Amino acid sequence: MVKMKRLTGSAKEISEILDAEYAAYSKSQDNFDGIVADIIADVRENGDAALRAYSEKFDKQTVTDFEVSRETIDQAFAEIDADVLEALKNAKANIESYHKHQIEPGFVDAQTTGVVRGQLVLPIAKVGVYVPGGTAAYPSSVLMNVLPAKIAGVSEIYMVTPPQTKFNPAILVAAQLAGVTKIYQVGGAQAIAALAYGTQSIPKVDKITGPGNVFVATAKKQVFGQVGIDMIAGPSEIGVIADDSANAAYVAADLLSQAEHDKLARAILVTNSKSLADAVDIELEKQLQTLPREEIARSSVSVNGRTIIANSVDEMFELMNEVAPEHLEVAMDNAIEYLPKIKNAGSIFLGHFTSEPIGDYYAGTNHVLPTSGTSRFYSALGVYDFVKRSQFTYYSKDAVAKATKDITTLAYSEGLQAHARAIEIRGEIEK
Repeated sequence: MVKMKRLTGSAKEISEILDAEYAAYSKSQDNFDGIVADIIADVRENGDAALRAYSEKFDKQTVTDFEVSRETIDQAFAEIDADVLEALKNAKANIESYHKHQIEPGFVDAQTTGVVRGQLVLPIAKVGVYVPGGTAAYPSSVLMNVLPAKIAGVSEIYMVTPPQTKFNPAILVAAQLAGVTKIYQVGGAQAIAALAYGTQSIPKVDKITGPGNVFVATAKKQVFGQVGIDMIAGPSEIGVIADDSANAAYVAADLLSQAEHDKLARAILVTNSKSLADAVDIELEKQLQTLPREEIARSSVSVNGRTIIANSVDEMFELMNEVAPEHLEVAMDNAIEYLPKIKNAGSIFLGHFTSEPIGDYYAGTNHVLPTSGTSRFYSALGVYDFVKRSQFTYYSKDAVAKATKDITTLAYSEGLQAHARAIEIRGEIEK
């Protein structure tokens, strides 16, 4: 019978254990740095020719035209299941209605005579979105990445996805519903390199978002600085805070909802009820036996799953704040009352019936989230990830004269005489 490893101790002790586990995972990813660096260099030098060679090598596909044709997209609309199309349209509406609240206005401050200060909020011009292919076909991720960019005002959005003998219709349909400019069939680290540097067929973009395997994640890390990226994403993870009011079957099902993603996925239960922890272990085994992706999920919960036993409600939240999970469920009565206790989480799901997949597919909140404890300083993907802010300043002649002493004093104190003289000269030369 599968059992998640149990941990006890203070928040500091638990944090140290989890930090060591995260460090071990991160170190294992370093093995791919050299391989990915070589792929990026090859694409920079050889462009489309390199992309075709990697498509043959890694995807076993011969690609003559990287752009997915209008005919192929139209065929996807003809083939897609009607219920899937309807669900995508409903999810699109919810994602748009939520993310429209994130639109950020600029501002103008002109309270001081002769001084105008302000901020422009401007959309990024070109964005590239990576979409995994094969068995990891997630049309919901297409919507989650593209729609916030459209709402932000991004004018050109290019999607890349590994070449397929037969594309999943839902992927292409979701791209069209969301407003992708063009779709290119190229995957892996080579796709990230193509978006970062451009090739004969694929345009260079300003920012790259979207999930992918270790090669994609490593490539995004290496091209950061040349382009912007959303985040460096690790394996999926879920944290559940639950007391004895929780239903063990619900908790187990929700833990497995993330465990089935990947053998490296992490499912973490924090509870002050040993009887609930025992019941969850029983339910995990029971539900695993009927799960199509049993092998993946079983490995995930047995190797990476953790049950942390806390002494009190306050300690449960203290411990989970140390975990800083990608997804956090609060399986407690009156769960919304505990929201102020949560300091670190990518996306929060409150109450016994708010299962994490509601956020993955339907609620409208974004499912591109910080992993591996990075919700301490990263946020869910949103409209704000697709804009940039430019400051502006205007000073009249009189306003400069009033500020000259303070400005030049600071400039001279830093040993930057040219800074000071740039201000002083305006008082010496009359116009």
